[in-house]
Amino acid sequence: MPGDAWAGLADKFADEAYASVKGYVRTYVVHHQLMEHLVPPPASVLDVGGGAGHQSFPLAQAGYDVTLLDPSPAMLGKARQRLQGLSAEARRRVRLLEADGLHAEEAVGGRRYAGVLCHGVLGYLAQSGPLLDQLCRCADGGGVVSVMTGNARAMAVRPAMERRWADALASFDARSEIGVLGVPGRADTVDELSDLMRRSGVEPLEWYGVWLFVDWLELSGAKVALAEWEGAAAVELEASRRDPYRQLSRAFHLVGRKSSGRAPGRR
Repeated sequence: MPGDAWAGLADKFADEAYASVKGYVRTYVVHHQLMEHLVPPPASVLDVGGGAGHQSFPLAQAGYDVTLLDPSPAMLGKARQRLQGLSAEARRRVRLLEADGLHAEEAVGGRRYAGVLCHGVLGYLAQSGPLLDQLCRCADGGGVVSVMTGNARAMAVRPAMERRWADALASFDARSEIGVLGVPGRADTVDELSDLMRRSGVEPLEWYGVWLFVDWLELSGAKVALAEWEGAAAVELEASRRDPYRQLSRAFHLVGRKSSGRAPGRR
């Protein structure tokens, strides 16, 4: 795609969406889910389509060696701004790389990582397979692959909460919608992505829900105060691990581990 497709959305995405209750909840919940599977620091993490670093910069602060890969100069500009808020030690552990995730293995020079993240990216692509294969290729033996994307089995939730009943009825079998940022998006199922992971040598370990109660409240027009976010995040984290709650979340987080007898880490 010519030009920077995210140039006009970088401010809204990085400065507004992530600064909302939903943004704080997403970062908190996914971080805690990740920490259940990542090897302890120091270890290397690749964040593909990492945007402004909201998910991977906390890992750098925790001691991980982070490479943030993104094709958008505007989003990387936001990442550079946010990088200044980290400690000098954490900043030294972060590398920013402008590249398309579909060529991630080539962009990182064949390096393998203990953790490969790709959150909120697959839904902007026509199909998930090619990018997911790149993620799995970039994972070291025993390394973790972490993917978050839209939940195809909950597509009717948003239009129903917005009282768009005809749209909700048509959405039960839908796979795409215009997202809250006004950009077309596509959803997957846990089973589909799990199968794609296995084909690329990564065994799915666990999946979690992302965004349930705070999402529904916002879509129904209720305002959740920023001061409430920690309480909301604790509830969301618990719901993310349990059925039927996780099944009703508008996004899901799938974590797998690459098969190998070799321990993950830097090389």
